[in-house]
Amino acid sequence: MQALKYARASSVDEAIKLLSDGGPNAKVLAGGTDIIVLARERRRKVELFVDIKHIDEAMQLTFDPGKGLIVGAATPLYKVYNDPNVVKHYTALAQSAHVIGGTAIQGRASLGGNLANSGPAGDSITAQMCLGGVAVIAGPNGRREVPIEDFCTGPGRNVLEANEFIVTLNFPAPVAHSASAWERFIPRNEMDIAVANSGVYLEMDGNTVVKARIALGAVGPKVFVVPVDSLVGKPLTDETIAAAGAAAKATATPIDDMRGSIKQRLHLSDILTQRTIRAAAERARA
Repeated sequence: MQALKYARASSVDEAIKLLSDGGPNAKVLAGGTDIIVLARERRRKVELFVDIKHIDEAMQLTFDPGKGLIVGAATPLYKVYNDPNVVKHYTALAQSAHVIGGTAIQGRASLGGNLANSGPAGDSITAQMCLGGVAVIAGPNGRREVPIEDFCTGPGRNVLEANEFIVTLNFPAPVAHSASAWERFIPRNEMDIAVANSGVYLEMDGNTVVKARIALGAVGPKVFVVPVDSLVGKPLTDETIAAAGAAAKATATPIDDMRGSIKQRLHLSDILTQRTIRAAAERARA
């Protein structure tokens, strides 16, 4: 492990100052399940950890039926997937949060940390994208909001600038006859990186899809959204679901690695998209 310093921030402004004073090797500590490993393996140079877990705003989990869901960037995953409002209205978020690491990891890891890590296979990122989430970012120049689908720019890269960090993740209020679903494929039963994952959000009017968002992970250099022209404004049938799966497969640009082949990942892009569409549709109709 590198020799480093630790500082605890009690406000957003204090965190920004600590990061600014600490220089380029000052890093935010939310859950720490990624950055501590990177620092220990010397894949990331860290001289100062700025702990944001004592900032009330970064630890919140609030829901208003008219305004939506706000999740603090450092709120641990177990609080997210155990919250009844998240389970009911933001099902994809609860599903993805529940499978990241094991129980010990879920006591510290956070949605904000998963997003900031910006891994191409980030499990919760597909859920955050399909639910239309927005990252509220704070830094020396004030605050700004970035749609989560625009946040990641490449493997391990994102739009965060020097001394900026995610404060909260905001999700729109639920609407009638809407629902989401999330699924992944992994070689083992748990604690593994996805070969592919998919998140879907649907709004239904009877059997017609009024609105849709589909996101895929682990099948490209970053998590990304899929075109939904084959679904929106059309009845939900086996044919339109198959067309959406084909669109997902056509959008994917996977690689071969130790977890899966290009052929397997393309197949999974199609199948997981179809499965999550069907699961979301079933919940939306209910």
